[in-house]
Amino acid sequence: MRTSSNPAFRNLPGNGQGGYANFGYQGQTQTQPGYGYPQGPGYPAPPTAADRPMTIDDVVTKTAVTLGTAVVTGGLSIIAGLPYGWAFVALIVGFALSMFIIFRQSSNPALILAYSAAEGVFLGTITELFNRWVPGVALQAIVGTVAVFGVMLIVYKTGAVKVTPRLTKWIIGATAGALALVVFNLIFSLFGVDLGLRSGHGALSIIVSLLFIGIAAFNLLLDFDMADRAIRAGAPARFGWYIAFGLMVTLVWLYLELLRLFASLQRN
Repeated sequence: MRTSSNPAFRNLPGNGQGGYANFGYQGQTQTQPGYGYPQGPGYPAPPTAADRPMTIDDVVTKTAVTLGTAVVTGGLSIIAGLPYGWAFVALIVGFALSMFIIFRQSSNPALILAYSAAEGVFLGTITELFNRWVPGVALQAIVGTVAVFGVMLIVYKTGAVKVTPRLTKWIIGATAGALALVVFNLIFSLFGVDLGLRSGHGALSIIVSLLFIGIAAFNLLLDFDMADRAIRAGAPARFGWYIAFGLMVTLVWLYLELLRLFASLQRN
């Protein structure tokens, strides 16, 4: 089974089949409780809503709720004019929740929505800060994120780019390299050395942002593929929350990179 560079998706159930153009395909026949399902003494209880096989509607609905929570808390943060220090607090809370969700493979909606709310506060506060520096950059980043998501979904559904094991390894390697670069730059910055990779508005910083945006965009292909294979494998409906969480991890990264890029381009 292929794995994803998104840590939230690495252990999703799947049967190893690629779902390039059939995101909503289900490999199992669902049985509705009370309709042709044997009941009574000696028969197992009908499957509950949480145990039934996941569908594309589960993924779409739960993803919409997760993203909507972030949008609402982000908007409220901007309206309330929260101090910028809240961004750091929200970042720590969101990171802690994400680590717990990933390592426990939790599909608890309360935890995932709490993570989404924390990320909303972080993104809202950071967005307000960037928008003060460069008016209008927030709208550009939002439109850019939606556009990239839509394009990559079309690319996936049409099979224009197939999620093959070779492509998966390339994306995972690129993502690991991006993370290593960020850590490398952070270590140098702690010693007062500015490599210009993630700060300033020079050509090198812009090139790095473009590279990271490309990697994040291709990570969306892996996310779509892992969600597709979970549906094919008959993963329980509650797993839709976990998939929604994984998609949001990628979208947060993509949005932050676009925000940084547009701000850098306009301040040059």
